[in-house]
Amino acid sequence: MKDLFFLVFIAYVMLLGLRRPFLWVLLYIYIDILSPQRIGYSIITTLPLSLIAFAAAFGGWLAIDRKEGARFTLRQGLMLALLGYCWWTTGNADFPEEALTKWDWVWKALLFAIFLPLTLTTRARIEGLALSLVLSVAMIVIATGLKVVTGGGGYGELNFFVDDNSGIYESSTLATVAIGLIPLLWWLVKHGTVFPKHWTVTLFAAALTFAALLVPIGTEARTGLLCIAALAVLMLRYTKRRLLFIAGAGVLGLTALPFLPQSYYDRMATIAEPGGDESASTRVAVWNWTLDYVQTKPLGGGFDAYRSNRFTYTMPVKKTEGNTTTIEYTEVEDKARAYHSSVFEMLGEQGWPGLGLWLLLHLVGLWQMERIQRRWKAAGEETTRWIAPLAAALQMGAVIYLVGALFQGIAYQPVMLMLVGLQIGLNTYCLRIDSARASLARSASRRAAANGQMHGAVAA
Repeated sequence: MKDLFFLVFIAYVMLLGLRRPFLWVLLYIYIDILSPQRIGYSIITTLPLSLIAFAAAFGGWLAIDRKEGARFTLRQGLMLALLGYCWWTTGNADFPEEALTKWDWVWKALLFAIFLPLTLTTRARIEGLALSLVLSVAMIVIATGLKVVTGGGGYGELNFFVDDNSGIYESSTLATVAIGLIPLLWWLVKHGTVFPKHWTVTLFAAALTFAALLVPIGTEARTGLLCIAALAVLMLRYTKRRLLFIAGAGVLGLTALPFLPQSYYDRMATIAEPGGDESASTRVAVWNWTLDYVQTKPLGGGFDAYRSNRFTYTMPVKKTEGNTTTIEYTEVEDKARAYHSSVFEMLGEQGWPGLGLWLLLHLVGLWQMERIQRRWKAAGEETTRWIAPLAAALQMGAVIYLVGALFQGIAYQPVMLMLVGLQIGLNTYCLRIDSARASLARSASRRAAANGQMHGAVAA
């Protein structure tokens, strides 16, 4: 029945796309995030749904969809350069077979992010993409939240729709994405037109926000706690009553403390004392190894270059006998440990050029969103009042992603690359408005000058 439901829904959207090909773009987003082919049991698991949806999205845009206003931008050029560089490093990788496995999904994520802004030519499409992102992730977040409130959870124990700890279904990744999309969710509540303002929409958003905040608790993802802290700090900029906000956040946090399990406290404590946790200790060791690695290979070692690492580190081990607790320091040897940081992931795999492209891609995005906010924050017209708040939401989402990316290898996370595409689409939309207004102003100026010359001739 589950396979049948997914197949009927996908087939229905494919049919709708014959009249509105942009729906195929949204269908690809739904499939890429939720992965119904991995949730099902029988025939759906054998179908290349992602490839079919991508071919329909690109082919529909190329053959049917209108292309007025589509333009290729600097950030798309950066992603194209990064895609080409990843292709080169994959061909010269330290571990060719493993590198090809990662390349198989990275190139698709980058290519779709490059293509996506070309389709975002209207407000309705920008909102449609934002809504599809939020609701697709919401399906996973809601299920996770329900499991947490009914007593489920624990580090490595909370199962999602897909129990293979990959992609968005990895606990820390899901926590980062869930928190990062909260600002976009509330932008939809305040400025959305697909679901206009209504108390039911606000209630759903509040419940979904609560579920998103439960994800880091249920998964005991330390990165999720840092993302929540980043969100709280960022919200101070847009909150008029800051002291009241800080007090409310403090009361909410204190109220939640008695309901948190002891295992959550124990795991969060390792943020302040990373040396006492094996996972945290290996991260620092891997980062040091990566810095040494790029001294001999500054162009990177291709995907999964971390497999060649080998190191030792000292770790304290607590032993309790009766009322006495002793700490012994033991030397641990480890090898082939993942980077656990997007910065070091890019540095080790793509070298300094790849890291530079990746950082520039996101820093330019933060600057563009800041510029749009300042340009459009005073917009009084209903047709443009939504622009500055959307830029703020996308900027906050990007910052939260970068905070989470410092401690996870999610440099190519598809959802966040889609968020980059949404940022580019908003920026080009604003540039088109400015260009059209400038053109109208020039035309009005020329007409005024011509009228002045005519009146002067008549007077003469």
